[in-house]
Amino acid sequence: MKSGKMLLGLISGAAAGAALGLLFAPKKGKDTRKAISDSSNEAIEGTKGKFNEFSDSLSHKVDALKNKTKASLSNSKADQKAHEAKAEIHNMKAS
Repeated sequence: MKSGKMLLGLISGAAAGAALGLLFAPKKGKDTRKAISDSSNEAIEGTKGKFNEFSDSLSHKVDALKNKTKASLSNSKADQKAHEAKAEIHNMKAS
């Protein structure tokens, strides 16, 4: 528990220091606000990208699970093999 609090304290201190550094930097306020806006937009875009990757991966995993279930419930060998192949394709895309 102590290491978690220490890490939180370090991160909070670094964020506060960065914010104060930006506020007291010898730039015009307009330039500082633009820099803050640009960096926050980049962070938002990066987060959206990571979320979309996660969402796609999760979707493929769900599709793979569905096809594995269909394969196990299939009556014919051909259907079973087809669903197993689809499941493998989704597993590869999820990785």
